[in-house]
Amino acid sequence: MSGGLAEAALAPWGGAGAPPRLVVDRENAVYEVQLRSGQRAALRLHRPGYRSPAAIEAEMAWTSGLARAGFPCPRPIPAETGALLARAPDGRAASVVAWIDAPPLAEGGPRPEAFRRLGVLVARLHAETDALAPRCDALPSWTGESLLGEKPAWGRFWTHPDLTPDEVQLLQIVRSEARARLDALPEPDFGPIHGDLLLDNVLEAPERLWLIDFDDSGMGYRGYDLGTALVAHAERPDYPDLAAALVAGYASHRGNAARVAAELPLFVMLRALASCGWVLSRTQPGDPRRRAYADRAVRLAERWLARRGP
Repeated sequence: MSGGLAEAALAPWGGAGAPPRLVVDRENAVYEVQLRSGQRAALRLHRPGYRSPAAIEAEMAWTSGLARAGFPCPRPIPAETGALLARAPDGRAASVVAWIDAPPLAEGGPRPEAFRRLGVLVARLHAETDALAPRCDALPSWTGESLLGEKPAWGRFWTHPDLTPDEVQLLQIVRSEARARLDALPEPDFGPIHGDLLLDNVLEAPERLWLIDFDDSGMGYRGYDLGTALVAHAERPDYPDLAAALVAGYASHRGNAARVAAELPLFVMLRALASCGWVLSRTQPGDPRRRAYADRAVRLAERWLARRGP
């Protein structure tokens, strides 16, 4: 990825004060930059075709409100025109947010105390978002239809080419039963969610956790954020301790602990199913992650069915 392209993309923000440094090039290309004002920031060159400009602007308006209210997320930095979004020379949408100088929570490994703090952070996100009541019409939705319908947002996971016929049948059964369970949730907590609350998207500073990368945010079940935080750890021996810590932290600021814990296995499995579809569009045939994501989805589906749901 060209540093020259990143430098040119900063023109609407007054240009770069130092050569940009590529941090990650996955969903978006993200650069650590220094603006001419001297401020450190993160330049995001957004993945083409994933989010509309209106959706990115809605995300940034929401996180602007959160940052002003004191929630620990990167503060969007407007261009010199006041716009939150500009167009890079290659046509991609470009945005800039304040730099957070802290390592990902993932570097410390999963620990119950970290998950308790994460639960508090997610509860704050949901509560403070509800208090702000941001305009989220342009954001996509993480609903039963977009997770389990005929055209899921991240792909038809049950058509994964590495699945056996029996596994396909299992995931089809799970699609039906999970959809029914979602539809039967009494007064579900539904609203703006982060949508990708993996530990890589949580930074751990000495005094607080920071939540970054709202690129998958949308309207959805609040439990999906908690399930996403746990899915990568769902088969660890200490998973019960991690899940209990996350629920305890969340319920200390929002929601009923018993209900949150009861619904959690459903949302952990839903994230595993979504990721099984997601990996197909991000990897090439033969990539070992394809089979790994499919295996995890099958195992968690079997576990959920064995419980007959939460």
